[in-house]
Amino acid sequence: MKETEVITEKPKRTKPDWLRVKLPTGKEYAQVRKLVDEHKLHTICESGNCPNMGECWGAGTATFMILGNICTRSCGFCAVATGMPSAVDWQEPSRVASSVKLMQVKHAVVTSVDRDDLKDGGSIIWVETVEAIRRESPGTTLETLIPDFMGKWENLQRIIDVKPEIVSHNLETVRRLTRQVRIQAQYDRSLEVLRRLKEGGCKTKSGVMLGLGETDEEIRETMRDLSNNNVDILTLGQYLQPTPKHLPVAEFVTPERFAEYKEFGLSLGFKYVESGPLVRSSYHAEKHLF
Repeated sequence: MKETEVITEKPKRTKPDWLRVKLPTGKEYAQVRKLVDEHKLHTICESGNCPNMGECWGAGTATFMILGNICTRSCGFCAVATGMPSAVDWQEPSRVASSVKLMQVKHAVVTSVDRDDLKDGGSIIWVETVEAIRRESPGTTLETLIPDFMGKWENLQRIIDVKPEIVSHNLETVRRLTRQVRIQAQYDRSLEVLRRLKEGGCKTKSGVMLGLGETDEEIRETMRDLSNNNVDILTLGQYLQPTPKHLPVAEFVTPERFAEYKEFGLSLGFKYVESGPLVRSSYHAEKHLF
């Protein structure tokens, strides 16, 4: 009888205690929850199962995604579906604006998939969404978390011209890991996006995920690169693997190290640094208006 080989799986990495999330509570959260359920509104907070949803909704902040739910890129960290997106829905800006008004959002964060299939990169829908929210909810402030538009600067200029209160573009990871983590993106192109936004008079923001295999010095070098391009606000959070098909977590970074990076970031001149295991791009977004 032929001897069979026994293959043992590696034990699954267990999340540490500091990544445990409290269930959302509070009167304000409950009111928003009711509106979302009754009107079937869509937010990234909910569909992405964000750990800070209760806190953000309670503070009057919510995040919406535009330009569909299929991305033309295939980043190794992101759970959004990849493929050929549907045609642009020109009614989308109006629907998002109606959701913001119904939810009585004080500070709206808008993000999108990458639409490299479009000549304008989706920038026209971006502008129409900002303008629609301003018409429906003139008291609501805006943060736009934008793609790099493939370095087609006329598309980026549309965002600069419409002047959201904050414009964010995430660097996501250190230079060495960019090709693996972001695949179609370029580290220096993202820095140029942020530089051009600042030169255009925008308040700028960027985010970096930790725990993908970067070194301490690489993290500090990335923070210096962002500071050298005059980025105002920096967020640092723990990468969490969305599915087994995505990049694995190389390390769970301790809260103490996140605190050290916050101190280092403030010493570089960032106006705000949100740094912690559960921090995401829109965490405390309403506090970044200065």
